[in-house]
Amino acid sequence: MRFDVITLFPELFAPLLSSGITRRAYESGAVDVRFANPRDFAVGNYKRVDDRPFGGGPGMVMMAEPLHACLSQVLSERAVGAPVVLFSPIGKPLTHAVVERMGSGEGAVLLCGRYEGIDQRIIDAHVTEQISLGDFVLSGGEIAAMALLDAVARLQPGVLNTEGSHQQDSFNPALGGLLDCPHYTRPDVWNGLAVPEVLMSGHHGHIERWRREQSLRITAMRRPELLVSARRAGLLSNRDEEFLRTLDSSP
Repeated sequence: MRFDVITLFPELFAPLLSSGITRRAYESGAVDVRFANPRDFAVGNYKRVDDRPFGGGPGMVMMAEPLHACLSQVLSERAVGAPVVLFSPIGKPLTHAVVERMGSGEGAVLLCGRYEGIDQRIIDAHVTEQISLGDFVLSGGEIAAMALLDAVARLQPGVLNTEGSHQQDSFNPALGGLLDCPHYTRPDVWNGLAVPEVLMSGHHGHIERWRREQSLRITAMRRPELLVSARRAGLLSNRDEEFLRTLDSSP
């Protein structure tokens, strides 16, 4: 799949593409990441890409024409049409479901805004989806684009050391969309704190049930709305419900 990133700062992505486990996805071409800089499509000696907002106010706004020329060039080079994603505070939250959809398709064009934002006419003409990392504001869309690319890359076959490892991640449908359980490694006692005995027992059935109950417990404490969604989707068993009834924090 191909992701075209439209950004004024492509150099920010270098560590993402060359470091860590997920670099395998980029080096192998499983996730093909390309860059286009709107400044390369700007005119004049100063290659200006921003200007003052109409109506006054602080900050600058990215101009429509350089973005339009950049987007048009990128879209013309793609063999098939692609969604154009803008990272914006008004977008829908980036969730595991969005990552799975992006990770199983043909990719997308990721538009990284800067300054106070981009000219609304570009959004109206080109953008098909807006995504937000959360209820806060970043200096630009690059960090959000990196988060999406990293999440998509780790879903690709052969990227993680253990195939299917991502199936145990928080929010994954394999867990019913719940949070992951705690994890432990050697030594079995550290600073007087011992690993739970069940994890040392070798009894896979008991271990699996302990992990499920811990996942249920943590989700009830930290993100109870996920339990509500899982219940509505029929992802909780009768045994899950029995355990939840023992918790004071169950929604």
